[in-house]
Amino acid sequence: MTTTIEVRAPSEQSEGTRSQVQRWLKNIGEAVAENEPLIEVETDKVTIEIPAPAGGVLREILKHEQEEIEPGELLGTIQAVAADETPEVASATPVSKQPDPAAEIRTAALAAHANALASQVSPAVRRLITQHGIDASTVQGTGAGGRITVDDVLSHVASRGRQSIQPVRTESEAAVAGQRVPHTAMRKRIASRMVESLLHTAPHVTTVFEADLSAVIAHRAAHKEEFLDQGVALTFTAYFLAACVDAIREVPEANSRWTEDALIVPETINIGVATALEGKGLVVPVVRNVQGLGLFEIARELGQVVERAREDKLTTNDVRDGTFTISNHGVSGSLVATPIIINQPQSAILGVGKLEKRPVVVTEHGEDRIVIRPRCFITLTLDHRVMDGHRANRFLEVLVGRLEQWQE
Repeated sequence: MTTTIEVRAPSEQSEGTRSQVQRWLKNIGEAVAENEPLIEVETDKVTIEIPAPAGGVLREILKHEQEEIEPGELLGTIQAVAADETPEVASATPVSKQPDPAAEIRTAALAAHANALASQVSPAVRRLITQHGIDASTVQGTGAGGRITVDDVLSHVASRGRQSIQPVRTESEAAVAGQRVPHTAMRKRIASRMVESLLHTAPHVTTVFEADLSAVIAHRAAHKEEFLDQGVALTFTAYFLAACVDAIREVPEANSRWTEDALIVPETINIGVATALEGKGLVVPVVRNVQGLGLFEIARELGQVVERAREDKLTTNDVRDGTFTISNHGVSGSLVATPIIINQPQSAILGVGKLEKRPVVVTEHGEDRIVIRPRCFITLTLDHRVMDGHRANRFLEVLVGRLEQWQE
C-alpha cells in the first residue's frame, strides 16, 4: 500500500529572514530513504538541509531552485511504501553495454575520493564534489582551517565554466573590463535587508563614546589561562556582552522592538554577534539569556556559536530570537563604523572599534599630564523612533563605566 507524504519547509524561521530553495538533492522518480538529506534551503543567515520525512520515491517538486518559500510551505511529495514493498523507481529501458574499464576505474577513484573526504567535509559538500567529479585538492577552501564549503565548490564549478564559455556582456558592461562575479543568495539577502532597514524601516542615529580598556585588559591577563584550562577562550567581545547587560537594564528600550501600538520589551537579553564569513558575508549567531550568565559562561557560549558559524554548521535555532546585536568591526582594523545597520526588528546595534594605545590627558593632584592608554571608540546606532539621544548616551555611559571599572 502506498501513501503520499508531504515535504514541507521548517515551520520555525528567524524573524526578518527569507528562505529559498537552493537545490534538490534528488530528482523526481528517485528513491529516497527516511531522514536522508533531500533539499538544501538557504536564508540570509544559514544554509540548512531538509531530510526526507519518509522513505519512498520522490514524486513531485512544487518549489524549484531559487524560488522563495514560506515557513511550513509544501515543497514536494514522496510516494511512501510499506516496508515489504519495493518502490517503483523511474528508469529507462536497460541497454546492453560492454564494460568500459576506463569508466570503471574513474568511478572507483571517485568513490574512494568521496570516502576519503567523509571525515573532512559536510555531506552537502561531499555530494557536490562527487556529482561534479571534482578533485577536492583543486578547490580552495575558505572555511575554518581551510575547510571546503558549499560555496567553495560552486565557485570552483563556475570558474571551470568561465574558462570554456565567453560571457555575453551588455554594452555598458563591455565598457568596463573585469570579472563578473554573480551574487550569492546570501549576499542578495543581506543587501535587501540593509536597504530595507536603513531606508524604509528605521531612522538611524549614531552616538559615539570612547572607552579605556585598561581594567578589562588587566582582568583578561589574570584569567585568560584559567579559562583556557577549561577549554574556553576569553575574548574582549565577551566583556562587551557582559557590559551590555548592565546598560540594557538601565536603558531597556535598547533591547526592544517597535510596533505601531507599543514597544515590546523582552524579559530576556539575547545578543547577536555579527560574524564575518570569508567570501560569503555576515551571519549573526545569538548568545541567549545573557542576563543570567557570568563571564565564563558568556565566553563559552560565544566561542561555541561563533565556531559553528565559521565552520558553516549553524542551525536556524542559532540565529533566532536576537534582541540586541554587537558588531566588533575593530578586529579587522576599523576605528569607527557609522551607521552600522540595525538588524531588524531590533532597535539598536553596538559597534566596537579597534583597540589601540592612544595619548590622553589626565588630571592628577590638580595637574594635567599626557599618558598612554588602551582605548577604543564605541558606537550605538539606534532606531530614533524608539529612543532619543539622551537615552542612547545614558546607555553608553553605563556600558563604558562598566568596562573602565571592571569587576566580577
